[in-house]
Parts: sequence; C-alpha cells; structure tokens
Amino acid sequence: MAKEQQKQFHHRSSLTQKNKPFKRRFATKNSLRDKSKGRTQRASIKGKVLRKHSRLDRRHALRVEQRKKREQIAFSTRIFSGRHRTPKVVAVVPLCADTDVSAIVRGLYQCVDEQYPEDAKKTCKLLDVVRFKQTIQFVEVGRNLLDILDAAKVADYLIMGLSADVEVDAFGEQCLKAIQNQGHAGVFPIVQGIEAVVPKRRNDVKKSLQSFMDYFFPDIDKVFTTESESESLAVLRMITAQVPKKIKWRRERPYILADNIEFQPSIKDPQVGRLALTGYLRGGNLSANRLVHLPNFGDFQIDTIYHVPVALEVAKGNAIEEDDEPVVIDQPNAELQDSLVEANEPDQMNNEQTWPDDEEMGAWKEQMEQMEEEERKIAAGRERVVRVPKGVSSYQAAWILANEGDEEGSESGSDASDYSDDDSDDMMDESGSGESDEDENEYKEFRVDEGGKIIDGNENASAAEDAEDDEEGLLSAEENAAQLRAYLKEREKQNRDNLQFPDEVDTPLDVPARTRFARYRGMQSFRTSPWDPYENLPLDYGRIFQFENLKHTHKRVLRMTEDAPAKAGMHVRIILNAVPAKAAAAYSPNRPFVAFGLMQHEHQMSVVHFTISRSEDYTAPVRSKDPMVIHFGFRRYNVHPLFSQHTQGGSTTNNVHKFERFLQHGAVSVGTIFAPIQFGTVPVSMYLPTPAGADADASPAMPTLVGTGTSLEVNPSRILAKRIMLTGAPFKVNKRGAVIRYMFFNPEDINWFKPIQIHTKHGRVGHIMESLGTHGYMKCVFDGPMKQMDTVCMNLYKRVFPKWNTSLWSEYEQDGVQRKQWAVSGVDQPSTGEEMEI
Repeated sequence: MAKEQQKQFHHRSSLTQKNKPFKRRFATKNSLRDKSKGRTQRASIKGKVLRKHSRLDRRHALRVEQRKKREQIAFSTRIFSGRHRTPKVVAVVPLCADTDVSAIVRGLYQCVDEQYPEDAKKTCKLLDVVRFKQTIQFVEVGRNLLDILDAAKVADYLIMGLSADVEVDAFGEQCLKAIQNQGHAGVFPIVQGIEAVVPKRRNDVKKSLQSFMDYFFPDIDKVFTTESESESLAVLRMITAQVPKKIKWRRERPYILADNIEFQPSIKDPQVGRLALTGYLRGGNLSANRLVHLPNFGDFQIDTIYHVPVALEVAKGNAIEEDDEPVVIDQPNAELQDSLVEANEPDQMNNEQTWPDDEEMGAWKEQMEQMEEEERKIAAGRERVVRVPKGVSSYQAAWILANEGDEEGSESGSDASDYSDDDSDDMMDESGSGESDEDENEYKEFRVDEGGKIIDGNENASAAEDAEDDEEGLLSAEENAAQLRAYLKEREKQNRDNLQFPDEVDTPLDVPARTRFARYRGMQSFRTSPWDPYENLPLDYGRIFQFENLKHTHKRVLRMTEDAPAKAGMHVRIILNAVPAKAAAAYSPNRPFVAFGLMQHEHQMSVVHFTISRSEDYTAPVRSKDPMVIHFGFRRYNVHPLFSQHTQGGSTTNNVHKFERFLQHGAVSVGTIFAPIQFGTVPVSMYLPTPAGADADASPAMPTLVGTGTSLEVNPSRILAKRIMLTGAPFKVNKRGAVIRYMFFNPEDINWFKPIQIHTKHGRVGHIMESLGTHGYMKCVFDGPMKQMDTVCMNLYKRVFPKWNTSLWSEYEQDGVQRKQWAVSGVDQPSTGEEMEI
C-alpha cells in the first residue's frame, strides 16, 4: 500500500487550472478582447492627465469654437463696411475683341444714379454704393495678359466681358486658362450687345455663353447683361452682399494695388531713389522689417509705413471727408530687418588642410618669375614672319598657318620651330614662283610665334577687314530657316527615340566604358539603395540656404506676420528705399501697379521644386534645361528647369528621383530650379520666352503656354538621378546561363562593371560571371530560363544638378517680339526711358 501511495499520478504544474482573479477593470468582454489582441492603454503625454469631459464641458468647447468662427466671419465682412471701409476690388477683363470694359462699368454706375468719371484716365475707379453701404473699386484692363494676371492676383471679383456677336478668341481662352490655374475669388460673366440679337435667340445665346464659361468656372449660375438696370443692379447686389472667397496662397501674405505713386530721386545717384506706394493693404499684415516685391523690378526694403485714413462716409450725409494727417505706424529695426543678400559666399578654401608660410610663398614667386623670363626668351627666339594673301583675316591666317605646320610636320617629321625666318621666307618664295613683282603687293605679313599664334599688331589694322569677312560669313534668312527646321526635326527624333528606347545609350568603341561612364554608379534598388545627398555637391550648393524643418519655419513666420503693425484693410503709404527710377517711369495710370509683401527668408535662394503638367495645345518637344519664363505665384523668372519623375504617395526611401530628358504629355513631372524661397503652395505657369512660330516681320503671336502646376517643396536634398541603360544581345543561351555580347568591347570594362546587377526586358535578373575572350563577350547567369530574343540591360545612374542661371524676368528688358506677345491690341506700355513728374 505504501508503494501504491508513492506512485500516485500527478498533473504537471503548467496544466493546473488557475482561476482568473476578480478585477472590475478587466471583467468586461471588450477589455478581455483588447487584452488578448495586445492592446494597451495609451500613456499620458508630457504629464497631462487624461480625464473624461462631462456634457457641460463639451458644450462649452463647442460654444468657444462657434464664437471663434463667428469672429472670423465678422472680421472678414467688417473691413468692407463702416466709415473707413475698404473697397472691394473688381477687375473687368475683356475676353472678346469687341468688348468695351468702360461700357460695362458705365452701366453699373448708371444703375445706382452715379456719374461715370469720363475724364478720369486711371484704370482704377471708385464707386460708392450708398444703397448697399459699400464701395467698389473697378479695375479696367486692356487685352494684355500681364495686366490681366496682375489684376486677377489682387481682385476680389472678376467680371468677364463677353460679346453676343463675336466669339471668344484664342487670346480670351489663354486668359481663362491662366486665371483658372492662378486661382480666383469669384467670376461674374457679363455679355454685351444682347439687345441687337433677335428676342427669340437671346436665351440661346445666353445658354451657349454660360455653357462655355461652365467649362472653366463650374460654379457660375447665370450670365448677366448691363443693358437693363435691373440686371446691373443685381450684379452690384451680388458683389456687395457676398464675402470674397479666400485664396490660400494669397491670404497669407500682404499685397497692395497702388492708387498713386511718388518718386523722389536720390541726391547721390539720380538713377535710384525712394518710391511711395499709396493704397489699401490687403491679405496679411505687413511689417517694416520685411521686404516688398515689385513685379519686373525685384525686392526692396521698407523705409517707413504710414497710415493714411480715408473717410468714405460721414454719419450724417454723403460728403467725402478730407484725409487726416498720415501717422507713422511702423519703421524697420536695423537688427531685425531682412537683408537684400540673396545668396551666401562659399569659402573655396574650406577644404584646404594646410597653408604655405611666407618663406615658401616667396620662393615660389621667385621660381615662377624665372620660369616666365625663360619662356619669354625662348618665345622671342622662335618668332617668325609669314606672308598670306591680302583679304585673309587674322583668324583665317591662323588656320592656314596651322594647316601648313601640320602638313610640314607630317611630311618631314619636324616641327615648325625647326625652320628659321629665312627658311620660311624661302618656302614662301618658292610657292609663289612665276609671279610678277606686282603680285607681291597682294600679300601681307604677320609675325607669329612658335605655335603659329599671331603676335603682331596688324590685328588692329585688319579689324575692318575681319568685320567685312564676318558679315560675308553670315547666313541668309533662308539658310537660317533651313537650319532651324533641321534642328527642330532632330529634337523631334530625339523625343521619339526617348519614348521608344528610354535612356538607352550605345557603348563607345574608341573610349573605354569605365572612362566614359566614370561618374555613373550602379544601384541594386532605385527606391531603397542608399545615396548620400551631401556627396560631391557643386560649388553653387554652397550659396543656397536650407532649413532644418521647413514646416516649423513656415508656422513661425506666419505667427510673426500676425503681430505686424500694419493690418489688412488699412489705407497705407509704403516708402521703399533704393528703387530704380525706371520703376517709377514704368508706372502708367492705364495699367495696374501692384506690390506684394514677402515673408521672412523669402528673398534667399535655395533649390525649389514644382509640379508641372504639359499643356495639350503645345505639342513640340520640351527638353530639360530649355529656357522658360515661369510665373511662380506673384513672381516671374527666366529659368532653365530640370525635370524628374513625380513619385506618387510621397518621397522614396532614399529620396532619389529619376531625371527626365523630356517633359512628356499625360504625366505630372517635377521641375527643379535655383530660385528664392517660397513658403506654402503657389500656382505655377510656364511659358516660352518667344512664342512658337513668331516672326519679327509678321504680326506678334500669343504667349505659348507650356504647362501648369503648383510649387512642391524647398529641398536641396532631393536627388535627381540621370539614368543610362547599356544593352547587350544574347549570343548563346543555355537555360539560365547565356553569353552576352555588344554591351562591352574589352575584358577590362567587363571586370569593372562586374559587381552591378543586370536585367532583361522580359523581367529576368542576373549577374556577370566572367569575361570570355578579348572582344567583350561575357558569361552571365539569371534567375530563370532566358530567351534568345531577349535584351540584356544594365542601369547606371549619375546625379545631376540645376544651373545657377535663374534671373528676374522683366517686361521692359524684352525685345520687340517677346514683349508684343503679351498684348493683342494697342495698350499703353511706357518705355523705361520716360521721365515721371513728381
């Protein structure tokens, strides 16, 4: 019995039943499910105590949010009402050739029994609508695309002038596309000449025009007319009753439509001076420590900001009160004011590790002087005099002498320096034997050195002859046109080849591939393989600025703008320093004059990226580095952008993006340029510098829109990798193994590129095993059976960088064709040489 008691069976401790302890916190089914899935309670952040809000607390929070929104709406409407209200800017744009913008504005004046200012030559006209207690500022623009875009950038509403008889021409469609990409607050289409249409067809005409405008602006409900006072009054009622929609890229920064400007030249330099801009400040707040951008002229510092109050309405009566005395509201702080320095000065000696002392420098200078003296003595002893026929320029004489030297060297095996001056004269005499003494007058002499370079002063004497020869060497108009057609045909062929065989390059026969492609590298994975963004940067990257966190900097700059003294809605006078006199001379009352305030750091240069998509109307090839005119928000530049692929869903792991040689249709690409920093997202439009098909003798063509897009980021670390693809053909195939030829032509190149992975166009991946023979055959192995018809490829990559060639685009620095493309008909465009009376 004792033994049986000792051999009793017992369960293992791991299989013993354990009852769950009773805890109310984990007793529910949901908590048990969460615990089984591994969910845990989130810990408090920075010591904050998470507590459950009661119903009363939630109601209070909603009430606070509602109050904030109401205050924002009240502020947006408050600036357009009251005694010192700000007028709403309404730009009137003619879309048809027979549209009369003055007649449209005149009809709006007459519907409220106001007199249209016929004698006023200014493009901006104020209408005080007493009935609706608001003021409207009409901006009448001509058929000039630059004026239309500038007016649309600062306008609260746009009135599109249409015609019942004439269709919208190509220029009108160009304006609609540009405004659509740039952004707008509200559009009111008004048709003229509807009274001349048969009453039965009036509704059809309106429906047709409304359908046309819906294509560009789908939120349009109706097409108006100004022939009847009721519809004109309805337009005014809608303008005054609505609150202008805010355009995000415009509301963050201040801008002003100048009512008047004054220029005071400097005593030291009359070409520059102080420019005073007077108008209503809109958008964001303005600080005197920030810079102001004038289109066509650049960025300038602020001297003083005055508040010039204007009373548009008195409590009793409709009298206009005189302006009060200007009050200084802000002046710049010397320590906080933004500088006009846009780029750093890179230290070219930064990589030097040692520096020679004064003794070594002195010894080297003496040695260099001795070497230069010896070279002068040797050169003096090797000078010679040669004769060439008259009429031959010094440039042609240098080629003749070089050819003679090559022929002599090839025949006798000796250099030209072996001949003395007498020997050269004898050779010239022998070559001219049989000629009379009178023929000797048809020659002229040149003194040349050992290398055949002309060192005599006869170059100055023959300058006139060289000019005549150059004129004779110029091509005719027919030859220039033929060469242009051949060039465009070659570009079209390159574009087709790039589409059919993207990035394929032939291996050169005369240069080793390891030398020709020394700057290229192989990558196992284009998306994940590491690439140091600060490796082998060009010198221009030492001139730019880079932010550690661009988003945080943008938020900090916006907070600084909110505290600026000059508030939006004020009637201010801004004094700018060091403004060129041509800026004041370019001012015309018939054209809008706008200015934009910059945020901090927006004057400094960096690497800017923007998305771009091709326009369907322009079909010619667009190559990377082609010159373009880009409208970047409120600024315009001359650029040579680089194009790269736009990665959907954000950046890759290594921030490497494939460089594109051509801007293709139907795809969104990314352009890269050196440009001033731009915070936020702004619209981008890209035009050709000279319109396609333009001719100096023919009528000016319209601007050619290449593409549109938006700004992407400011990131110098974005890597643009140019890819080339070396291809080879299978010579023998044995299942997974194959002998490849025509990719390389010597075994040294095969061993050099052996570590790089290869692939085929049918999806096989492999490596180079060994070289076979001496003619570039190589043995390769792949991850699967290979076909004889397949093509073997090897991808090589090289980083490319933009060039420092961005400059400010100015309308007044363009030639005749480039400047006339923006204006269709006669528009007042003063030249920069005009003087302006102060």
